[in-house]
Amino acid sequence: MNQDSLVVVITIAIVLSSAALILQAAAMVGMWRALKSMREKVDRIVPKAEAILATAEQTLAHTRSQVGEIAAKSNAILESTRTQLERVDTIVADAAGRARAQMDRLEMVLDDTISRVHHTVTILNDGVMRPVREINGVAAGIRAAFSQFLSGRRPSVAQATSDEEMFI
Repeated sequence: MNQDSLVVVITIAIVLSSAALILQAAAMVGMWRALKSMREKVDRIVPKAEAILATAEQTLAHTRSQVGEIAAKSNAILESTRTQLERVDTIVADAAGRARAQMDRLEMVLDDTISRVHHTVTILNDGVMRPVREINGVAAGIRAAFSQFLSGRRPSVAQATSDEEMFI
């Protein structure tokens, strides 16, 4: 194999490697956009949940203060207030559950994204680097064979004797 063929093979390998890096960069940009949009959605949900929680906490605190006053006045009013407290607790628990569910979904999406990136890197490494190594090994073998065939000379007796004395 002459130098021009070797340069062509190396150039093709470099072009394939560059294309793989460009595809990986595009995939990273796509994932970044997806994460950015998800973050915007979560950022829109979190203030609403915090507002609901703050309102619920204020309502709960206000209701508890009224329970003390109402308890002295009447048992019927006390029962009504207990019902309202149960509703507020349900709302708070529901809001907390929804927030936890959103955080779990976000974690699952992040884990999925990370595993996909890892899978992509593995595929690129197997699909690009292994053939490059194989081509490099084949080229080295061909180069050694050509150098052996082109030299074509048998060693002289003096050189063969000198080589044998080195091993004795």
